[in-house]
Amino acid sequence: MTKPKIGISMVRSEKAAYPNDSLKSAYAEAVISAGGLPVLLPNLAASVELLSWCEGLLLTGGGDFDPSLFGQSDQGTDWVGFNAERDQTELLLIGEAKRLSMPIFGICRGIQALAVAFGGDLIQDIASSRPNALKHSADQLREQSQHRVSVTAHTNTAEILGETELWVNSFHHQAVEQPPPDWIVSARASDGLIEAIEKPGDHFLLGVQWHPENLTRDLQAARRLFEAFVGACREWGGTHVGLSN
Repeated sequence: MTKPKIGISMVRSEKAAYPNDSLKSAYAEAVISAGGLPVLLPNLAASVELLSWCEGLLLTGGGDFDPSLFGQSDQGTDWVGFNAERDQTELLLIGEAKRLSMPIFGICRGIQALAVAFGGDLIQDIASSRPNALKHSADQLREQSQHRVSVTAHTNTAEILGETELWVNSFHHQAVEQPPPDWIVSARASDGLIEAIEKPGDHFLLGVQWHPENLTRDLQAARRLFEAFVGACREWGGTHVGLSN
């Protein structure tokens, strides 16, 4: 069986003597376990050309988006500072994947990237704007669950997960405020914050706010997300010969 190539976005760090791009290995391991081949996409405009050799796009976690990209002023609540190279690279990658109708899966910052790219907006800081919300920025092991989410019945997310409620890990202080037009909310936390969005009718356009890549060892629902994504990428690749190669 052909292994689809999955382009994976990377974190840009400015702390070292020279800027560098990196990836937590759990993302690549989850893709491999689901039957895909990870392709790392550095924060360079040329990565759009590299994506054209892939069958899917995985958007990973990381720092905050520049709020000007979703029509807001900076509230000074970002954790590590904005990185223009990553913001612009991911928006270019999403634009190209959208043009090709390529499957896209967004995780944590990745769900926020999808919201921004397709016309939604974000909560810049949960603690200051939603003081009664759950603690979404956990200080525990990434393999440990933090809170429960409720999954909307009859959505693609619910069909993939095979569950309407599950416990998830949580490492974010931003969240999707308003999903893009034609997208739906497919999961929420008990405090009402959006935990998953999807675009109905497309091959696979879905984002989750938690980190399933760290839960695949013990949680079948996490494995199902990657298996469904990689399966959609394989199917897409089989019908788009010449576009992805």
